[in-house]
Amino acid sequence: VLKGTKADRPQVFSTKRACPGCDRSFEELDPRLFSYNSRHGWCERCYGAGELLAGFDEEQTGEEVCWNEWWDDAARTCPACEGQRLRPEALEVNFQNRSIADYAALSVESAGEYFDGLRLEGRDEEIAHDILAELRTRLRFLMDVGLSYLSLDRGAPTLSGGESRRVRLAAQLGSNLRGVCYILDEPSIGLHSRDNEMLLSTLTMLQAKGNTVVVVEHDEETIRRADHVIDLGPGAGANGGHVVAAGRVSCLTKNRKSVTGRYLKNPLKHPLNLKRLPVKTNGRYSKNLARIEVRGAALHNINLRSIKIPLNRFVCVTGVSGSGKSTLVRHIVYENLRHQLGRRRKSSAYAGCEEIRGWESLARVLEVDQTPIGKTSRSCPATYVKLWDTVRKLLATTSESRIRGYSASRFSFNTKGGRCEACQGVGENRIEMSFLPDVRVPCDVCGEARFNRETLEVEYNGRNIGEVLNMSVDEAIDYFIAHEKVHRTLKLMQDVGLGYLRLGQQSQTLSGGEAQRIKLVTELARTRDASGPPSRSANDGAAGKGQDSRSRNQKGGALYVLDEPTIGLHMADVEKLIRVLHRLVEVGNSVLIIEHNLDVIAEADWIIDMGPEGGNAGGRVIAEGSPEDLAASPSGSHTARFLKGFLAERGSSVNRNAC
Repeated sequence: VLKGTKADRPQVFSTKRACPGCDRSFEELDPRLFSYNSRHGWCERCYGAGELLAGFDEEQTGEEVCWNEWWDDAARTCPACEGQRLRPEALEVNFQNRSIADYAALSVESAGEYFDGLRLEGRDEEIAHDILAELRTRLRFLMDVGLSYLSLDRGAPTLSGGESRRVRLAAQLGSNLRGVCYILDEPSIGLHSRDNEMLLSTLTMLQAKGNTVVVVEHDEETIRRADHVIDLGPGAGANGGHVVAAGRVSCLTKNRKSVTGRYLKNPLKHPLNLKRLPVKTNGRYSKNLARIEVRGAALHNINLRSIKIPLNRFVCVTGVSGSGKSTLVRHIVYENLRHQLGRRRKSSAYAGCEEIRGWESLARVLEVDQTPIGKTSRSCPATYVKLWDTVRKLLATTSESRIRGYSASRFSFNTKGGRCEACQGVGENRIEMSFLPDVRVPCDVCGEARFNRETLEVEYNGRNIGEVLNMSVDEAIDYFIAHEKVHRTLKLMQDVGLGYLRLGQQSQTLSGGEAQRIKLVTELARTRDASGPPSRSANDGAAGKGQDSRSRNQKGGALYVLDEPTIGLHMADVEKLIRVLHRLVEVGNSVLIIEHNLDVIAEADWIIDMGPEGGNAGGRVIAEGSPEDLAASPSGSHTARFLKGFLAERGSSVNRNAC
């Protein structure tokens, strides 16, 4: 050994896991050391998040909504672990010259190929035999549900809804259980038609293993592939709750009472109106067509030099899960326009892109999502759509109210005076249970009427305020027929399929789809002529005298952004939603929607298809045009391929020369 040569100095190893040179010792290796969900393994700077989140500590789980928002908006890579989430001791342990973080950084597909090709011998093979078999099986399940592009260390908040559901489904497939009853609530949510095929194949695999699969679903293909269908109805809300039909799909299509069977037997023909307004003619944008242009978009997997989005049109952004739809529409277009339109002066600062041009003609931008319409138990549809103030004023004008000196405030369940103080205007009381969830019971003083006895003695047209609140929208339409403003708003609610809702129904009991449609009604109610039928006709031109109301109202309209509004909607409700979206555009607004539902896609004036795959294999615009344009040239686009078959099956009645 040559003295003074570093390379030739003897290396000292210790079976005691201690270094005599620095007097440092290490605990015996434990599986928890390699978990960033355990204090034994996580990085002590970021607590296993890989990102520095303000206020995040070891008491948090990381699943809280606020951390999901931080992850998207202001997270910064942890400098201690460089985003690898684990403490240094864990990262120094190698297998085949790779740390656990190196393996986690691989995509599902790359990891599958690596472990499929890994060959060990002797003692290593004996130790790893069962582990490798489990790894290969679980990675294969992730690929079977169409998630081959995801990296294994991908943060959960960055996953789309469809991706999250398929990860959970792959976990169940990997459990290899038998005799289990799996209950899934709308598993097709967030899935492209290509991905939905994979999902259905996966459910068939679960069934083949000896399990029972019960699915609550509106998706047509899922219903058609079911062994047994139970159709509830015949209507919604108080008009439902009965088994209308049960058996194979053929049983539903023969049952006249089944709304589901009727739509399965006679699907929608597209387009619902006679023709679409053009976006491009002979390869050029239509004359005087307003549009916004996003330049230099670069966020997550998006990398676009330029993309143009037509305004005053019904525009649909499509693509397989993870292709970049939400990143483009919500994080780049919506967030930037929201900031620009919220400023008094134009700003040169854009997030996720270099700039956006052409937005100056917009009056506002709104995201109409499926979040609840009210946060308190006193909120209800009547208050959200702004008709309750008018109703209170009507009751205040009665002779009985004038004699008693009651003003409109007397008929508010949010303030003292007229409301029932026993329940504070809620109509029910909450009883705390020591070891069980809280129980809500009707108020024993007002009987869910929300108001005190004196207030309930005042009647308008034979009904007191409590009875008006308990009316359904369908009942209220006839009751308020003499009052144009109230009647018009109620008619809009009926048009979008919400006639069964009670005016005073607690907002917290509404589904996401119901909440979203109520928001759309609120927007439609802003426009006087929104309650009329769509004005498109076969004789409407693209410009000049023949323009319909959509082309005449290009200035000052709003841009409505919707992310999969068909979630939770029956086929009949999807048709109503489509008509509402058309109506929004008819009165001079723009609709930009992310959607997988082929009925909605087939109704769009313009489609922007992202892809071709998800993750790093996506983020590009692979096709643009009308539904007929995409169907005529489906090469390279999964959306176009399915749309072609869909339009052929539906017998699309569109006049191609008018598009």
